Amino acid sequence: MTGSTIEFRALSKHFGAVRAVDDLTFTVQPGAVTGFLGPNGAGKTTSLRMLLGLVRPTSGSATFGGVPYRELPRPLATVGTALEAASFNPGRSARDHLRVYAAAAGIPKSSIERALGLTGIAEAADRRVGGFSLGMRQRLGLAFALLGDPGVLVLDEPINGLDPEGIRWIRGLLQRLAAEGRTVLVSSHLLSEVQQSVDSVVIISRGRIVHEGSLDSLAPGTVVVVDSPDRAGLRAALAAAGLTATESEAGLSVAGSSATDLGALALRAAVPLSLLKPERAGLEDVFLDLVGTGEGTGR
Repeated sequence: MTGSTIEFRALSKHFGAVRAVDDLTFTVQPGAVTGFLGPNGAGKTTSLRMLLGLVRPTSGSATFGGVPYRELPRPLATVGTALEAASFNPGRSARDHLRVYAAAAGIPKSSIERALGLTGIAEAADRRVGGFSLGMRQRLGLAFALLGDPGVLVLDEPINGLDPEGIRWIRGLLQRLAAEGRTVLVSSHLLSEVQQSVDSVVIISRGRIVHEGSLDSLAPGTVVVVDSPDRAGLRAALAAAGLTATESEAGLSVAGSSATDLGALALRAAVPLSLLKPERAGLEDVFLDLVGTGEGTGR
């Protein structure tokens, strides 16, 4: 099965003076898992809701193979979505939920059992959803997304609430679905949650793209951890040199400079050092450097 290309073109959404999404442009290709990443409030969910026709853009467009979601002739058979795992009626069983959606979309009943089996909730299918854990609700949301055997999957924080076994399972499932030629777009606020399952990433902060490319393009660099009894003086010296310091338990993490240069900088500023240590940054460190540690203004 080959999925459609997802295209975001100059997509923007303003809520009054707040620019939740600001001129978003990128493409998601079939046959790969693309991670859509950013801190809470970065604008990820608003972007996905515009893609699915739930929110009207201020400007720009988001389409599937050039077609807006609302104009797709068979949306559930084209695009599988899982945005809100908690939106199911707690009094219905998982199987009954899928029956309702399948009947409305003209999807055969056999697809219900297939979706329940793929997501590992067949044995709990006749239990009321109100008794489901968050992880089980996530699996039911994914079963709904797979109900029409779609070529495109759009999943918002699908790993949230899953135990370690569930996380391993969904990583394998996403990779298998992409290997079948489907287009898979997965949002998350943590790179560590999806880095073992995605092929490429689009990272946004405050509604704008700050990085797009393969995981290899996020190759970690070296940072230097430095500290001083006069940390305020050290911060001032770093700022005067145009260097940004990120506070950590060990001290101040500085990228873009060597230990030798930082030692010389501290000497010129007459700032005594208690720590000067180069360290290899992890992917999560690189991610946090791109998006910052604070929440965005989007949704």
